[in-house]
Amino acid sequence: MSRASRRRLLVALNYYAPYVSGVTEVARIVAEGLSARGWDVTVVASRHDEALPEQDTINGVRVVRTPVVARIGKGVISPTFVPTVARWARLADAVHVHLPMLEAGAIALATRHRPLVATYHCDVSLPPGAENTLQVRALDASHRVALRLAAAAVVTSADYAGASRLGDALSRNQVVIPPPCLLRDGGAPVFRDGDGLHVGFLGRIVEEKGLEYLVDGFRARNDDAARLLIAGDFSNVAGGSVVEKVRQHIGGDPRVRLLGFLPDEQISDFFASLDVFALPSVNSLEAFGIVQAEAMMLGVPVIAADRPGVRTVVATTGFGRLVPPRNAAAITTALDTVERDHWDTERSAARARELYGAASVIDRYESTLTRLTASKPFPGRRLASGQCKPHP
Repeated sequence: MSRASRRRLLVALNYYAPYVSGVTEVARIVAEGLSARGWDVTVVASRHDEALPEQDTINGVRVVRTPVVARIGKGVISPTFVPTVARWARLADAVHVHLPMLEAGAIALATRHRPLVATYHCDVSLPPGAENTLQVRALDASHRVALRLAAAAVVTSADYAGASRLGDALSRNQVVIPPPCLLRDGGAPVFRDGDGLHVGFLGRIVEEKGLEYLVDGFRARNDDAARLLIAGDFSNVAGGSVVEKVRQHIGGDPRVRLLGFLPDEQISDFFASLDVFALPSVNSLEAFGIVQAEAMMLGVPVIAADRPGVRTVVATTGFGRLVPPRNAAAITTALDTVERDHWDTERSAARARELYGAASVIDRYESTLTRLTASKPFPGRRLASGQCKPHP
């Protein structure tokens, strides 16, 4: 199939690969999956790292990056971002935006000539303060505009959508599609240290993960053979890391290891080293938790916070335990319980793969996009051979 005859999708979000977060991974996996199925996919994102090229191709996906002039917390300010999205939208059959994103409303207004799919990952929660309150209100207002104009509002679970501040807006044209989760099989238990219970966490070392409660809950167990492996980036994190707070709670306990960032090729080894995975999230920034589903897909039970969205994976599969957020004692009890339980790991892993595996999730996105683009043709303008940018 020639590029000119392929369905064309424009994806817009603030951060994209090689930056790693739950949002960027969803965007990347879906974009690359659709590209592999014959879609012509372009991603427009900020140039969050000046070392990155302005244009790139990553696993078949064209990536266009706009310059950043300032940063506010986790957000970036890129004046050319929305105009660039609008220009590329003229070439697309559909536009896919990932929220939270301050520019979402402006993008929706600028691309009304194309069907819009808005994937709403989570509410934004910031510390108290007048400036932060204004930021949250501005984000919510922008998201409402985008969701009102969206042909499909994708949510990771009805549970989280119903609890969201924007629950009413998310109920319009709602489509439930969980994040795509990768099967990280084939790993070797290279991170194990003895035969004791090995508990693991994988993710960014940030406030919303509640890692201090996991550390305290683990350390309360009187088990010298047990190990807690904490893997994740704490040196290149939007909004800042809380690794020093985590270190204070570790207090030199040799049973707890901070592994730092793990490259993709080591993640299968990490999961293969675990007996249980923990996701002790404490606020609304964690709406699903891809890593817990990926652990389950390999037969590793999960301890997760009993919060809207995060609890969905354990509640649906029954493969693990839910604990109240910010409760170290509950984590201690759950670890003791999970260690004693006898799980049908093969059946549980198969159920998790069926529900959350990347292929089935991409099927749902493709079905939604095909339905929207098939209802009305959007010929747009063709890229000439070798052309890198659309005409203004």
